[in-house]
Amino acid sequence: MSQKEFFSSRWGLIISTLGIAVGTGNIWRFPRIVATNGGGSFLIPWLIFLFLWSLPLIISEFAFGKTARKSPFFAFRYFAGEKNGWMGAFVAFVSTAIMFYYSVVSGWAFYYFFSSLTGRLFITTDYLNYWNNFNSGFLPLLFHLIAVLLSSAIIYRGITAGIEKVNRVLVTSLVAVLIILLVRAVTLPGAVEGLKFFFTPEKKYLLDYRVWLNALTQNAWDTGAGWGLIMTYAIYMKKREDVTLNGALIGFGNNSISLLSGMIIFSTVFALGGDSPLAIISEPGPANTGLTFIYLPSLFTKMSNYVWLNRIFAILFFMALSFAALTSLISMVELAAKSLNDVGLERKKSIFTVGSVVFLFGIPSALNVDFLINQDWVWGIALLISGAFIAMAINKYGVNRFRGGILNNTDSDLKVGKWFNFLIKFVIPAEVIVLISWWLFSSTSWDPQWWHPFHRDNLGTCLFQWGSAIILLIILNGLYNNYKKVKDY
Repeated sequence: MSQKEFFSSRWGLIISTLGIAVGTGNIWRFPRIVATNGGGSFLIPWLIFLFLWSLPLIISEFAFGKTARKSPFFAFRYFAGEKNGWMGAFVAFVSTAIMFYYSVVSGWAFYYFFSSLTGRLFITTDYLNYWNNFNSGFLPLLFHLIAVLLSSAIIYRGITAGIEKVNRVLVTSLVAVLIILLVRAVTLPGAVEGLKFFFTPEKKYLLDYRVWLNALTQNAWDTGAGWGLIMTYAIYMKKREDVTLNGALIGFGNNSISLLSGMIIFSTVFALGGDSPLAIISEPGPANTGLTFIYLPSLFTKMSNYVWLNRIFAILFFMALSFAALTSLISMVELAAKSLNDVGLERKKSIFTVGSVVFLFGIPSALNVDFLINQDWVWGIALLISGAFIAMAINKYGVNRFRGGILNNTDSDLKVGKWFNFLIKFVIPAEVIVLISWWLFSSTSWDPQWWHPFHRDNLGTCLFQWGSAIILLIILNGLYNNYKKVKDY
């Protein structure tokens, strides 16, 4: 079947793909990670790993999607062989598992945006109690449903009328809102101290291996590299478009949004946070919500001498957070729907199926924050395995063949050098081994029952859930191969 839908232009593709990378992690996770890892010292390894991890994987995902014109399962079959299709299925499965709870987090952002619009957010001054009251009832479930319905409706409208059109509005609006907030934040008395902390490196942190490991983690989680989402959007890119230049634009664009967000948060907290601004930024709170949903609403009430203006700033912030959440959630729904569509389910039915499954499987996270934390721990780390699988598929296909025949073809605006071979063959596998080993085995220090498969965030729960998923997908891949042989015969 010939390709029927494409993004209308390179700009439409770039801004939609940027919507994948720019999510809630840029706005609320990034500043907290920076604060706990030496401020400006963190930015140096963070930028280094943009080149050593994110960019080669983003470029590879563009190439996979554009070449195979299929979802990750079939793209991996194309590049790594039919026996290894399960690795592509794992990439899609990880992003789908993340979607089950990411839709809940999106619902949190929607609720606070709605509360700020209606003024309910400003009735109280006890925002910890406000969060607890919200999270202890059924409102998270309701807004989880709203997030699922909204993202599914956008996907239902198609690529250009749905995904591209909505991302053009949301991403450009998000950038505009962040610039408005930035102007106000950096002009607050005392904001310069926050900027100094954000941009001034210290040698002792640069020599701390944990800072470098956290920098790689942040890059792996907030650029969209290795998720399979960019791979899916690349299916709809036009034939004459270059994958290398597009990948570079996405990587640098995402990190620019993170820097904007960091400048806003650090300026605001250092100016208005009293004697312990770092404690405020570093406070994770329930499910890492401390800064975003507990402290920032209080700080926004102090941004000017005018109550109405402070409310506008709060509305703009939670609008930006909601837009960032929605653009990422859209891409997750599209990945899952496209995967079902490629195995034979009609497009509309696949969207309905995905929406229904996401709502049902998101219920535990909506009603129990500990369950959400467990899923975030398990599948967040699994993204590193997804990245390793992409590198393995390229090695199976042949790195020189991939670089010469796909990345550096006649459509290429930028040529990729032999540095790509070195990163794919050696650097990315080494990063995965080191980082996963550190993340998982460090969990044994805080959990004496690290082997227990049903603990919240330990080694055992990761191995159990990853192993179950991989075994199931290998079996399904084998069954599909047998089915295909019988059908072809």
